Amino acid sequence: MKTDAQFSGLLLAALPELRAFALSLTHDGVWADDLVQETILRAWSHADRFQAGSCIHAWLFTILRNHFYSEHRRRQRECNDPQGKRAASLRIGPEQLAHLEFEEVRTALMNLAPSNREALILVGAQGLSYEEAAQICGVAVGTIKSRVNRARLHLTELLQIEPGHHFGPDSLLKAAIGFEVGSTGDE
Repeated sequence: MKTDAQFSGLLLAALPELRAFALSLTHDGVWADDLVQETILRAWSHADRFQAGSCIHAWLFTILRNHFYSEHRRRQRECNDPQGKRAASLRIGPEQLAHLEFEEVRTALMNLAPSNREALILVGAQGLSYEEAAQICGVAVGTIKSRVNRARLHLTELLQIEPGHHFGPDSLLKAAIGFEVGSTGDE
């Protein structure tokens, strides 16, 4: 290229066609403008590679198309999350605390009467109905309800759980203890 002025004039003249081509690839005005801007920057930084007399449009379209495909591949691996809601939902709590809490619950369960523990695990942890648990244990439904209630009350005392306690994501412990601390077991 003879001068920077000539080359910049060629770049400026190609802008409308570059933007139209970028829009046809992306269908997104912002992304298209970014592609055009990056194309111009790359063309300017590699102006020495452009051969005078060749078609600048073909050269610029090739740069834009190659950059589009690179960006498209990169964006496929990314999650569109402008407000950060998806990222916030992917948090993982520290494992040491969960392990300690698990050990506390396991120890507290071992301190329950075996018949109460069995009823609580069948109804709370396994999700069986009172009728199903009563059939498995070979007792009346009212007996299972009573055992589950006593187990829940004793477990909340052993774990020192206050009303309104937040269990975090542990739905199994919520089910075992009941939705409300000290529930009557008549649900």
